[in-house]
Amino acid sequence: MNKSSFLLFSLLKKFFQCSIIIYFLILGSLAYGDNHIIKSHGISTFGELKYNSDFRHLDYVNPNAPKGGEVSIWAFGSFDSMHPYTTKGRSGSLSSIFFESLLTGTSDEIGSAYGLVAKSMEYPKDRSWVIFNMRPEAKFSDNTPLTAEDVMFSYKLLQEKGLPSFRAVIEKEIDTVEILGKHKIKFTFKKDIPTRDLPASAGSLPIFSKNYYEKSGADFEASTLTPGIGSGPYILDNLDVGQTINYKRNPEYWGANLPINIGRNNFDKIRVEYFADYNSAFEGFKGGSYTFRTEYMSKLWATGYDFPAIEKKWVTKKLLPSGDMAPGQSFIINLRKDKFKDIRVRKAIGLMFNFEWSNKTLFYDLYARINSFWENSDMAATGKPSKDELIILNSLKNTLPSGIIDSDVAEVSVSSTKQLDRKNLRMASKLLDDAGWEVGDDGLRKNKNGATLDIEILNDSQAFTRIIEPFIENLKSLGVNAVHTKIDNAQMTERERSFDFDIVTGNFPMSFTPGSGLKQYFGSETADVSIFNKAGIKSEVIDELIEVVMAAKTRDELKVAVKTLDRVLRSYYFWIPQWFKDVHTVAYYDYYEHPENLPPYDMGLLDFWWINNEKYNELKNKGAF
Repeated sequence: MNKSSFLLFSLLKKFFQCSIIIYFLILGSLAYGDNHIIKSHGISTFGELKYNSDFRHLDYVNPNAPKGGEVSIWAFGSFDSMHPYTTKGRSGSLSSIFFESLLTGTSDEIGSAYGLVAKSMEYPKDRSWVIFNMRPEAKFSDNTPLTAEDVMFSYKLLQEKGLPSFRAVIEKEIDTVEILGKHKIKFTFKKDIPTRDLPASAGSLPIFSKNYYEKSGADFEASTLTPGIGSGPYILDNLDVGQTINYKRNPEYWGANLPINIGRNNFDKIRVEYFADYNSAFEGFKGGSYTFRTEYMSKLWATGYDFPAIEKKWVTKKLLPSGDMAPGQSFIINLRKDKFKDIRVRKAIGLMFNFEWSNKTLFYDLYARINSFWENSDMAATGKPSKDELIILNSLKNTLPSGIIDSDVAEVSVSSTKQLDRKNLRMASKLLDDAGWEVGDDGLRKNKNGATLDIEILNDSQAFTRIIEPFIENLKSLGVNAVHTKIDNAQMTERERSFDFDIVTGNFPMSFTPGSGLKQYFGSETADVSIFNKAGIKSEVIDELIEVVMAAKTRDELKVAVKTLDRVLRSYYFWIPQWFKDVHTVAYYDYYEHPENLPPYDMGLLDFWWINNEKYNELKNKGAF
């Protein structure tokens, strides 16, 4: 072969080699399609993460915040357990503080999660599985290493012995869990279900120490005052059952210097003081028994903050901005009871709660009324359904409650400023008449069998007595045999868990990026087991709409789906919405400090506030506490 032929041969050889490489690259890309593997330090439900992989600290923290001191808060009632993951006993406030997860969220983003115990994660574009690459330096508070074995153990523990409603959800989401290495674990999700939220959901599971449970023989389902071993920044210091819980910062906390934790977990100690009722708790604050208070009682906020510590400027009273949506606080009607099966009965009961009178007379006009499960957000349904909502609703026509498509969204009734609104009384009377509950000679409503319409409102808070009593009086004016039953919080816990109630006060704390958690509050499959689905709602159309919400691929799609779900939920009238404020009303002894610009979604007291020691010593020397 001459030189020219050799050169030509070499060029052709290189050409074919490149062609083969290109061919296989193309073939490989076709094989992956849209399912190429994403490697990241976190995950966002929609869009991009705010923080890059090399971020140094969260924007809203003070990275130079001093460590030290004690923060003290109050809790209501009592406790007899330090295990928050069982239905037995009443767990102590903050008792989940010991346990971390693979991922953690931030307070200035919606729908984002970043690596905590996990250093990074891998997942395909369709999010059908996720691999977590864990930090080898992570360890539990007893200095034992935290490995993939612990994550697997925790998953199985929650799957077999966790809260029933939690088990019902994860069993439908997670197919398999595989340990791929000492610090590497893979979650594979069920097929044919929305996977948008599942990597973040798997990454949010609490992690327990396998070594602790195997060596101690502790029963995960039992109530106990001995908390399990976790890997978090705080550990239990001591407690006085039903009185006080003291947590202390773990000086050996493995994750103290992670960028996600810089400027956070600043208090050396967290103390929780328990009080039997709201008024005694306020007296305790005035006397310095604890030093930070979020005020929920409007009367106290308006008239009670005139005590000596305020006058001496030891205590400061502030309104702090809040971007949170309303917590969904409401009177919740138990649909498991036959007398509440008829929607007309539920509507009539709701008409008898007079918010306008309560706000003026009892709340000093400090509150706004809740209408939506997503109140104070852009996901609340309004007016008639939009074109996009109608597309969803029309696909569910056969199961929709009547009037949804053609009517305005259900709104709470507006009452006069008199306790008993006569217009609403007439409307409620007609509803009960039509439902077969007619007024007898004794003034009580009875059904065709002669049974009276008996309604019991349970209450374990002294502060709510002044709100419930006028509601009871209005119901009696309607002919309802209504009673207000005061019980302690242990009895309330037991009766709620056994669904032995007519009406209780509760919350529906919704998310800005709702997903599978909706099933625990509104899903048919959890109605008879979930401590969150207090109403016991079972509805085929609600179940279908939850799936639509979970399947949304963009923020705009999610917004439309949530508005549609909100519209349908409200049409069932299983709640009587209460009230909310769009600010935090707080008072505290004036030695706490916080960043100038608080994040929108969390006030962050126990997260990123700190103590000014100079101010603390000055107040202490003056006898403030």
